[in-house]
Amino acid sequence: MMQELKYKNFEEPGLKNIEPARLDIYRVSVSYGTFNALDNITFSVNHGERVAVIGPNGAGKSTLFKTLIGLIRPAQGRILIHGQPLGHHFDCVAYIPQREDVDWMFPVTVKDVVGMGRYSKSRKIKRRPKQGDIIAVKKSMGHMDITSLADRPISDLSGGQQQRVFIARALAQEPHVFLMDEPFNGIDVITSDIIWALLDKLKQEKVTVLIATHDLNLAAQRFDSAILLNKKIISYGKPGKVFTKENLLEAYGQQILHIGNSIIADQCCPGKNNKL
Repeated sequence: MMQELKYKNFEEPGLKNIEPARLDIYRVSVSYGTFNALDNITFSVNHGERVAVIGPNGAGKSTLFKTLIGLIRPAQGRILIHGQPLGHHFDCVAYIPQREDVDWMFPVTVKDVVGMGRYSKSRKIKRRPKQGDIIAVKKSMGHMDITSLADRPISDLSGGQQQRVFIARALAQEPHVFLMDEPFNGIDVITSDIIWALLDKLKQEKVTVLIATHDLNLAAQRFDSAILLNKKIISYGKPGKVFTKENLLEAYGQQILHIGNSIIADQCCPGKNNKL
């Protein structure tokens, strides 16, 4: 069990002297009625880190991401981005939800969806795109190799193509922080390779990335840090120190298996709260 992190700056008037370009979460709790989805969560992410958020179904991974973008209001706690309260920088955090959370039958084209990433720049839904918006949308579609799909309805796309569209939308926003909820679920190898190429590019550009995933081996191999979550933070740090037998048993119980050098979490029977 990790020790509680100390943040003397959180107690200073005006939140002064907080290191810039960080994501700081301090004693955040979220409840749905009487159900406690997140319990006293505290952690910090340095600028440019790639962090895996790991935990069983219903652990609170999606709830955490939705709280970090203001979709869910915490019952208590404080969230700082660049040392400022949540909402101060309304366009610097981009969220890519799970594909099953999206209405893919909505009558809109790929280009329209990617263009939605530019709305946050002015907070005006109905406005003519500026030259900078057009350039950003084209670049984002190019990065995700979907330029040829620009005029296609999103309902006509494969699962992997749909995932690339939503990542392109986030790219067009030009954020400092990416939150990606299970981006590798149900996609093809080509899309997986494109996403990893993008993640490596974002790493070079010092963009902070948090990715919720069930793949413990992937988290151990390709991430700077890992957050092991089950309503509370069980451990946070380098994957090698986080994924100990004791920590995994606390997070997953008997769902966890060790086979050779691999770690497998039994997620075959998700519960009712698997979107938390």
